[in-house]
Amino acid sequence: MMNQKIKIAILPVLILAAAGVFYFDSKGPSFPGRTSLFSTKPYDPLPVENPALQRWKLDASRRTEYKSSGRDLFSETLPPPPPKKIEPRPEPVPLPPVVVPPPSLPANMKFFGYGTVPNGTSKRAFLTDGEEPYIVGEGDTLLGRFRIIRINNATLEFEEISSGRRNSISLDEQAAPPA
Repeated sequence: MMNQKIKIAILPVLILAAAGVFYFDSKGPSFPGRTSLFSTKPYDPLPVENPALQRWKLDASRRTEYKSSGRDLFSETLPPPPPKKIEPRPEPVPLPPVVVPPPSLPANMKFFGYGTVPNGTSKRAFLTDGEEPYIVGEGDTLLGRFRIIRINNATLEFEEISSGRRNSISLDEQAAPPA
C-alpha cells in the first residue's frame, strides 16, 4: 500500500492544517454568519413575562380526550362520506304570471285608410305620424320595428319584430294626411 516514508511526509502537513483550523476557530467569528462552539458572549435567556408554571394549561391539556374521526390513518382508502341530511324544502310560491302588454305603434301613429293597386296586388295601408305619411303592404316593415301582417277594411294587424308579439289598430277616419 502506501509507503512508510510517504505517510511520514503527509503527517506534518495534516498537523499544520489542524493547527490552522484550531487557530482560526478559536479567534471567534470573523463574519456575521459564522458561529463558533465556544462563545464569549454570556447566556441571555428569552424574555418571558411570567416564567412560573401555568398549571391551568397543564390541567386543561390532561383533561382533553382524543376523539377519533373513524378514519384509519394507516389505510390508503378514504372513508365513505358522511350521510347527508336531507331537509324538506318548502314548496316554492308560484309567482303571478307576468302580463306583457301587447305592442303598440307610436302614440302619434294613425291608420287613416287602405287601398289596392289596380293590377290585383295586396292591399296597401296608409298611416301617418302627423307629419309624414307611410304606405305599407302586407309583409312590409314599418319604422324598422313592426311587420304588417294583415290589412282589413277596419283594422291593421301588426307584429313587433323583436319579440314576435302581435296587436292591431282600428281605422281612424278622423286622421287626415298632412297637407
